[in-house]
Amino acid sequence: MIEVLKGDITKIVADAIVNAANSSLMGGSGVDGAIHRAGGPAILEACRKIVARQGGCKTGEAVITTAGRLPATYVIHTVGPVWNGGNKQEAEKLRACYTHSLELAAVHHCRSIAFPGISTGIYGYPKKEAAAVAVSAVKAFLIRAPPVKKVFFVCFDPDYEQFIRQEAGL
Repeated sequence: MIEVLKGDITKIVADAIVNAANSSLMGGSGVDGAIHRAGGPAILEACRKIVARQGGCKTGEAVITTAGRLPATYVIHTVGPVWNGGNKQEAEKLRACYTHSLELAAVHHCRSIAFPGISTGIYGYPKKEAAAVAVSAVKAFLIRAPPVKKVFFVCFDPDYEQFIRQEAGL
C-alpha cells in the first residue's frame, strides 16, 4: 500500500525512514541534515563505522543504520543522482536508490518505510520525472510480495506531492 503524506520525515512513525544522503554519509543540508539533527549522534556514529568499513556510499546504493532518537527503527541512507539533463543514467540511478532501500528494508523485516523526494532538492532532479521513477520503482517492488507492506512518500514540497499523487493514482 502506498500513502502520501505532507510534512517532516523526521516525525514519521515507520520501521524505516530513508535519508537522501550524500556519499560521505556525514550529514549535509536538506533532508540529510534534518535526519542527522533529529536522530542525534547515534546515526553519525553508525555512519562513521560504515565509512571506515567501505568508504561511504555510491550513487544508487543504500546502507542502513540505527534511527537514534527518531520514531523509526532504522534509517536507510541512499545517495541519489545529481541531475545532469537526463543523459547520464539519472533515472536508472534514482530507481536503484528506491530498489536498494526497499531491499534493505525487507532484509531487516521492515513492514513500513518512508521516502523523501530523493534528488529533488539541491541535486536538481525535476520533480515530475523523479515522482514517476519513485512510484514506478516502489510499485514494481511491492508486486513481489515482500515483507514491506506500507510505503509512505513524505512530501515537503507541494509540487512533488502533487506529482507523487498523480503517479500513484491517489
